[in-house]
Amino acid sequence: MTEPLSNAASLAAPASVLSVSLLNRLVRERLETAFPLCWVAGEISNLTMAASGHAYFSLKDRSAQARCVIFRNRVQLLGWRLENGQHVEARALVTLYEARGDFQLNVETVRKAGVGNLYEQFVMLKEKLEREGLFAQERKRPLPAFPRRLGVVTSLQAAALRDVLSTLKRRAPYLEIVLYPTLVQGGEAPAQIVAALEIASQRAECDALIVCRGGGSLEDLWAFNDEAVARAIRACRLPVVTGIGHETDVSIADFAADRRAATPTAAAELAAPERAALRERLSDLRQALTRRFERRLEACGQALDLLARRLIHPGQRLERQGERLESLRRRLAAALRETGALGQARLARIGQRLRLARPDVPARRARLERLGERMRHAWGVGRDRKTALFSRLEASLAHLDPRKVMARGYSLVYDAEGRVVRNSQTLEPNDSVTVSFHTGQAKAQITLVQP
Repeated sequence: MTEPLSNAASLAAPASVLSVSLLNRLVRERLETAFPLCWVAGEISNLTMAASGHAYFSLKDRSAQARCVIFRNRVQLLGWRLENGQHVEARALVTLYEARGDFQLNVETVRKAGVGNLYEQFVMLKEKLEREGLFAQERKRPLPAFPRRLGVVTSLQAAALRDVLSTLKRRAPYLEIVLYPTLVQGGEAPAQIVAALEIASQRAECDALIVCRGGGSLEDLWAFNDEAVARAIRACRLPVVTGIGHETDVSIADFAADRRAATPTAAAELAAPERAALRERLSDLRQALTRRFERRLEACGQALDLLARRLIHPGQRLERQGERLESLRRRLAAALRETGALGQARLARIGQRLRLARPDVPARRARLERLGERMRHAWGVGRDRKTALFSRLEASLAHLDPRKVMARGYSLVYDAEGRVVRNSQTLEPNDSVTVSFHTGQAKAQITLVQP
């Protein structure tokens, strides 16, 4: 232990004095490192079940004791109840509770002393099948609500069979019972239990199965901790209820079953509903149905009364319709008279307007002839005036006609761009010009320009 202490000292080297929390942490780490998981045997004392579900107790022998704690999730996996005075073997981690500085064992699982290898096999098989999902809740099948025939897998000599049969006779005497006999203890029991389950599954003559056995030691119940039995229960086509041993006894078959009962009697109670309870429920349902039927009749009666008040005799209905038809006829006649009067008045107004708008044809014709005569006279006068004006303008234009002037020997000169040359200064030697005469044109080239 010299080197671990030197390591602890080296970890604490930066500080001159260790704090209590640091010291406890270092001690806890050393303890957990030095002691792996181990089995510790002793007697349970000072057992306390906390409200959190954790269990606190001490393991003691003749000369020493150690504080222990087993947490809730581990307690639930035990399958049996811890009690003071029990001699057990605990698989635990040696550690230190830092908050109080208490040396303690963190227990992972507990087995009864003397069970040893059997319990280890139980735990290992349970963990294996659990990892495979064989115990998954979603694989559980519901029990039939109203079974007619139940199968019982157990020994013909078992006291559990008498308990199951007496319970079923008391609760549900109408049920048919089919027995599938098998050994429930010993080396040959697992194979016979599997065979009985397979026969029941193949026949499918029952609504559910009860697999049961009375109490005993772990060795006595070991046939129901067999892997083949657990797989046969899950492979069975019928829902399976197990009632194996006493309330504290838990087997692999219980985990594999669809429902687990604490005892064979409890298994029979789970599988078969009590006849008195069924009768009571039937009576309640009958009363509820009667009340609902009565309320329905009352509602229908009220609806019938309402419809009866709304129902009218056909003669009354015809009389009312005749009165309404007569009223409509009178309204139609009045409307027609009013419409005719309004139409006649409107027609009279239109006729008056038409008479006022009618033209005086002879007067209009005489006036049209007078206007035509005046138009013809005005046209003749205007034409003579325009003719005289046109003659005067024509004579005036004749004096300004350049062709008249060019006929006397004058000509027009155009430059290369077709513009009239009015000044000799706009021309230069060698420029090309066009000379236009009274008759025809000629191209020329400037050789000399004089001002």
